Amino acid sequence: MSEPYESAPDLIVLHTMRCIGYATEDRLAAASGLGVAETTRLLAGLGDNGLASETPGPFGGWALTEEGRLTTRRMLDEELAASGARDQVQTCYESFLTLNPLLLDVSTDWQMVRVGASHIVNDHRDSDYDAKVLDRLIKIDDRAQRICAELSGGLTRFGSYSPRLTTALERALAGDHAFVTDSLESYHNVWFQLHQDLLVTLGISREDERGSE
Repeated sequence: MSEPYESAPDLIVLHTMRCIGYATEDRLAAASGLGVAETTRLLAGLGDNGLASETPGPFGGWALTEEGRLTTRRMLDEELAASGARDQVQTCYESFLTLNPLLLDVSTDWQMVRVGASHIVNDHRDSDYDAKVLDRLIKIDDRAQRICAELSGGLTRFGSYSPRLTTALERALAGDHAFVTDSLESYHNVWFQLHQDLLVTLGISREDERGSE
């Protein structure tokens, strides 16, 4: 088995911005799996090269420029060609799609509870109900971890998803309800980023994905 392809740090930061959109340095560091200091250094260089722009202030953050989006696309295509991992990523994407409806159902059932013919907001007072939903999430995570391992075995930049999903699940099981769907690092939000990552990496739009379903 060949070694995973080492993704370029600047591509990791650019691609993370492409996947999560406008974000602070801390948020980009957490989502990319890079340290804050390294992320800050890389963002400065990307800003100097016109690939990213920063909005200062208390609600400030970083975003890709149009040149940054084009450069990210080119670098992703070059990475897939050099790594030979396109088929591997495609297979993992197809496996991910089989799990995606299950995760969306879990997220909905975590947030809402059926009462008769209606749904009401889950106040998390019914611990038995929550435990059953979390048990479904545990089963999904077991399969998701295998997908993450396969992805990171092809491209190292996918390596951040497994520990982030694990942390979110552990926090949820420990009683922190926000880590199922509501926190920035909730299981659902990390899952959403992984979905976006797979789409962007393979050059598939969400419209194309919906059309193929």
